[in-house]
Amino acid sequence: MTFRLYSRILSVIIMVLFPVSLLNGQEIYSNIPSKVDSTKKYLFYLHGRIIEEKGTRPAHPRFGIYEYGKILKTFADSGFTVISEARKKNTNPLEYAKKVVSQIDTLLRKGINPANISVLGASKGAAIAVFVSGLLKNEQVHFIILAICNPSMASYWETNNIQIWGRVLYIHDRSDGIAGSCQPYMKTLRSKGLKEYKEIELNLGLGHGFLYRPYPQWVKPAVDWAKK
Repeated sequence: MTFRLYSRILSVIIMVLFPVSLLNGQEIYSNIPSKVDSTKKYLFYLHGRIIEEKGTRPAHPRFGIYEYGKILKTFADSGFTVISEARKKNTNPLEYAKKVVSQIDTLLRKGINPANISVLGASKGAAIAVFVSGLLKNEQVHFIILAICNPSMASYWETNNIQIWGRVLYIHDRSDGIAGSCQPYMKTLRSKGLKEYKEIELNLGLGHGFLYRPYPQWVKPAVDWAKK
């Protein structure tokens, strides 16, 4: 075995055995950490579809680079224990939502206050976050949902009786031709367990691409919401 091959194997072993947070001092994990701290705030980040298709730093011809790593780092730097993984191609949103619900249930069983748990979903990740909210049915968990509401999604939610629970912040950009306001669909989405709902319309002129980078215009309200 050459030294170079040995070094590569050792690097892989280290990455498997130790979470990212232990390597660079940041609280970023791909799964629930083995040890949890009840004083910390946990944030699940659910990325957009393009990462399933093109990897963790994909380029869109119109929107540019999806800065997945920078987004995770931004929330870790804001004091959150971030849990996020790059999903496999063609991941089923409902099935993945069940996985996230199981992860949240694990945190709750370990004594984490539900008010210290947030789920942030962008685009396809936002669709997953809506499922998580409806399946979890916890009034205290925070949700930050980016750019998912449109007539097609609303029709699906109504047909399948999908509703949101918890404390929900929805953010979209006025110039987005894919997703707009959720207000026209709140009659369908609102459940008895929706304790708080707020909507923010940005005017960045970036269309759906606003969620590709950690712009302060959406990151700051997301951080503030998750820390409430």
